[in-house]
Order: sequence, then structure tokens, then C-alpha cells
Amino acid sequence: MDDAKTTMAAPVHLMDPPEPPKPHKGCDVCRALVGERTEAARAGDWSKVADVNVEIGRHRAGRHK
Repeated sequence: MDDAKTTMAAPVHLMDPPEPPKPHKGCDVCRALVGERTEAARAGDWSKVADVNVEIGRHRAGRHK
């Protein structure tokens, strides 16, 4: 006889993804990074979108406290 599990596993609960970091108004670096993020999203390169989000967050933390 087969001892296969016949019940379903408990549901997985996922959170919404975090809001992307917002650029600082009037900053050319922030503006360039947002452009890079937009292009990556259009191309479907979600890994690059995540990388640029990290870069924007680090830039804001260092320059726009």
C-alpha cells in the first residue's frame, strides 16, 4: 500500500512587496537612478529593478538624511 500524503499543506501567506524608495526632489543622481529603474521595469528585468531600489535607498540614506 502507498503511504502518500493525501492532504493539502497549509496555505502560504505572503506580504505585499515594499514600496520602492522615492527619489529626493531636485537630485540629479536620484533622477538618473529612477530612469534606470524605469527602463529595467520596461524590459522586465526585475532583478535590476531590485538592485536599483537598493542603490536609491543607500544614496538617499547617505546624501539626503
